[in-house]
Amino acid sequence: MSPRARRSYDQYCSAARALDAVGDRWTLLIVRELLAGPRRYTDLHADLPGVSTDVLASRLKDMERDGLTTRRRLPPPGAAYVYELTARGRALLPVLEALGAWGAGELGERRPTDAVRAHWFALPLLRALREAGAAEGVVEVRLDEGDFHLYADAVAGAEEEGARVYGDGPAPGTPDARLVLDAVTCAALGRGETGLRDAVRDGRVEVTGDGAAAKALREG
Repeated sequence: MSPRARRSYDQYCSAARALDAVGDRWTLLIVRELLAGPRRYTDLHADLPGVSTDVLASRLKDMERDGLTTRRRLPPPGAAYVYELTARGRALLPVLEALGAWGAGELGERRPTDAVRAHWFALPLLRALREAGAAEGVVEVRLDEGDFHLYADAVAGAEEEGARVYGDGPAPGTPDARLVLDAVTCAALGRGETGLRDAVRDGRVEVTGDGAAAKALREG
């Protein structure tokens, strides 16, 4: 199947040009998933509940054509294809962060129909760490919904080849800081209702670890 012709707003405006590339439904959420590094199609489909296989395949083809992603085959024994962001794709990190901050007020009580993945809280927590002056090293986050880890100083090198912003599951090796909290607190941090240091002081976030990030949060 050949890639569909790119639709355009046909407006000489940088915002319109950007939306030509990333304005389709699901595109920015695929970017969110790929900020964790290379992922297989099946992994993407599992963490994008609601997307059809046809739409996901179509969006990935469009994103590759537009220079946002690449596809490569893993060496044996993996021998599977993975998708990953290009530098242009990784440059969308601040866009996603700003969009998440803008939409945080819409995160009221979780609806019965709402899916959730622990790592969907990665970008709001990354912002909260920066605001708390604790954006250093690897930070592991434990929620009832699962574990993930953040590369807390990722923004500075986000466009570098192979850069990852977060990862699913526990941190590889010993993290610089480990946070234990719940999704309600994560949502409150994302909405700006509380700061991370305040949440630590109030006992809503448990902090362990010997790295600079852990010390900054405990000393706050």
